[in-house]
Amino acid sequence: MARPQHDTTAPRPTSRDVARAAGVSQATVSLVLGGKWHGRVAERTAERVRATARDLGYRPNLAARNLRLGRTRTALLVVPALTNEFFARLHTGAARVAARHGFGVVLYPSPEGVAPSGGADGAPAPRVSDPFDSARAALDGVLASSMASDALATLRDDALPLVMLDSDPARSLGAATVNLDIADGMRQVAEHLLALGHRDLLHLTADIDSWTFDVRREALATALRGTGAGHRTVKAALTVDDARTATEAALTGPGPRPTALICDDDVLAAGVCKAARRLGLRVPEDLSVTGFDDLTLATAVEPELTTVRLPAEDFGEQGMTTLLDVLAGRTPAPTPLPVRLVVRGSTAQSPAPRR
Repeated sequence: MARPQHDTTAPRPTSRDVARAAGVSQATVSLVLGGKWHGRVAERTAERVRATARDLGYRPNLAARNLRLGRTRTALLVVPALTNEFFARLHTGAARVAARHGFGVVLYPSPEGVAPSGGADGAPAPRVSDPFDSARAALDGVLASSMASDALATLRDDALPLVMLDSDPARSLGAATVNLDIADGMRQVAEHLLALGHRDLLHLTADIDSWTFDVRREALATALRGTGAGHRTVKAALTVDDARTATEAALTGPGPRPTALICDDDVLAAGVCKAARRLGLRVPEDLSVTGFDDLTLATAVEPELTTVRLPAEDFGEQGMTTLLDVLAGRTPAPTPLPVRLVVRGSTAQSPAPRR
C-alpha cells in the first residue's frame, strides 16, 4: 500500500501527534524513538509507534531534545596539527567509535599545544588558545592529544569532561588518560640495535616540550644502562630540513662517528637519511637509522625505515571509548596500548671499527 503523501505546508508533526495516532503515551513514543524501549515496551507496540511516526513524517527535534537533556552528543578532539598523518588516523579511530554511539567529533587544531620549550629570549612556550568560548554549550566532552604539559591550563576550571591522550598521567588535567606504551617502543629499538652490535649511538630527539618525547629520551637511557653502549642526544625541530641540518653537524663534528641514529619520529629519520646521503654515507651499511610512528613516509624512503608502529586508529578508538565511559560515570582502566618495532632495510649489523 502506498504511503500517504505529506503536505509540506502543514505544521510539523509532534511526538504528541504520534502518541495520539498510535494510541500510546508521549513517554512511550520517547522510549521507542530514543531506542530505550527494550524491556519496557512490548515489541508490537514499539513497531506500531515506529510505523505511525513514518506515516506521519515525524522527525525528532534533535536540537530541542539535546537542550532538554543537556547533551549534544558532540566531542571535541584537540590535536597539535591537521597535517600530521598520526593525528588524522587518530581522528579516524575516534570518529568510528563516536559514530557507533550517535556522537560526532569536531576536530580542533592547536599548534601552540605542542610548542618548543621556549623562545630565544627564554620566554615560556605559548599556551593553547581557548576553543571553548563560543562552543561550550555545544560540547559533551573533550579529547586532547599530545599536548604540552601546561598547554591545556585553560581547561583546568572547565566543567567539560576531559580525556588526555599521549600525556603524563601524573600531571593530567583530565578525568582519564590514555597512552601508548612509548617506553616499550624505545626499549625495542635499543634492543634491536644492540643485537646488531651497535655501541655508539646518537639520539635525534624532537625539540618539543611534550611528555611523549620526554618518555622516549628517558626510556632509551634506561634501556642502554649497563650495556656498554654510549649515546648522546641532539635536538632538532620536527621537520626534515632541521633534522638534516642537525644530523650533518653531529656527524661531521669531533669524536667518533655514531654507527646508528635513533629518531623520535619518522620525519626526523627522513632528514637523517638526507644528511647521510649528502655526506656520502650509506644507510644502513655505514649508518643505521630508526624512526618512530610508522607513517606512510617510512615506506616512501629508500631504504625503507625501521620504525616503531604506533596504532593510531586503535588509539583514537580507545580515547573515544574512554570519554564515553567518563560521560557514563564509569572509571576506565589506564592500560597503555602496545606498540611494535617494524624492522625494515634502514638497520643492519654495525660496521667494523675504522682503523
